[in-house]
Amino acid sequence: MVTRKDVADRAGVSSAVVSYVLNNREIVKEETRQKVLEAIRELGYQPNLLAQSLKTKKSRQIAVLINYLGNPFEAGLLISIEQHAKDRGYFVFFQTYKQEEEDQLKSLFMGRVDGILLLGQALKPQVVEHFQTLDMPIVSVLRPAGSGMRSGSEASVAYLDLDWEAEMSKLIRHLQQQGHTRIGFMGSGEAGQHYEVRLQAFIHVLRETGCTWYSEDLLDGEGRFEPAERVLHAELMRQSALFTALVCANDLMAAGCLAACRKAGVGVPSQLAVAGCEDILMSSQTDPPLTAIHYPRPQIGEAAMKLLLDTIEGNTAETPLFSGELVVRRSTEV
Repeated sequence: MVTRKDVADRAGVSSAVVSYVLNNREIVKEETRQKVLEAIRELGYQPNLLAQSLKTKKSRQIAVLINYLGNPFEAGLLISIEQHAKDRGYFVFFQTYKQEEEDQLKSLFMGRVDGILLLGQALKPQVVEHFQTLDMPIVSVLRPAGSGMRSGSEASVAYLDLDWEAEMSKLIRHLQQQGHTRIGFMGSGEAGQHYEVRLQAFIHVLRETGCTWYSEDLLDGEGRFEPAERVLHAELMRQSALFTALVCANDLMAAGCLAACRKAGVGVPSQLAVAGCEDILMSSQTDPPLTAIHYPRPQIGEAAMKLLLDTIEGNTAETPLFSGELVVRRSTEV
């Protein structure tokens, strides 16, 4: 069995330094920290988490609430979330979130986890307060909708996300340069979805740039491929859509909209431009390839888990808004 001393010998440091790294103490130089982490990976060292938990009264387990594992966007986030937790000596377990079962989380997580990571779910205030009373931090990747939460330690739930108004500004101005003056939006009508944050940023920027927002230009694609295809196809068949460009709150829905256009014989982008908001792998492989706001999932996923673990361990961390990048492809550019 590999011991902490074996790791120390491989890295050329003391056993105490290995302990500092495992506990993420800030007194260790970054170069030394990387040497220790590399030695841990090379030797396959597994800390005695049971002994640590008995000593610290911590489980070293983190709960991550997921919405839909069939969404590659979430799967991409979870890879970096799990890896950073593993590097810090924590286990992660995933729990599918259902709003109607939210109150059950209180008993499910009681004494089992040290913290909770959300993927944009807007938990009820009483549920958040319950976990805060238990000194169980909550951090969200993606800004929760409809809760008035804001980035920063003073918020009830800290979050990390893109600056969506800045990103929507890039996308909308690109569409306007392509000649579009009426732009629709496809989101999800389910309450508490983080897509609401993207919609509000979209409407704000649209009005700021001189375009009129029409409520009938809002479509509900339920966040998934099949409903998005069905909804837009019906709209195209009725010939009721007056917008010439459509921004989708996620790339799965954008791909569904491309499928609807093919089925209806509508040219993309000659008759309808379509764009997404995440830039998952499939977005570069659709026909035509999708224009999308690139969401840096590895960086934000890792930063969110780091923020949560630092909070658990009593360290301070920043909660910045990240910048994305507009990736223009043939779905919007003639």
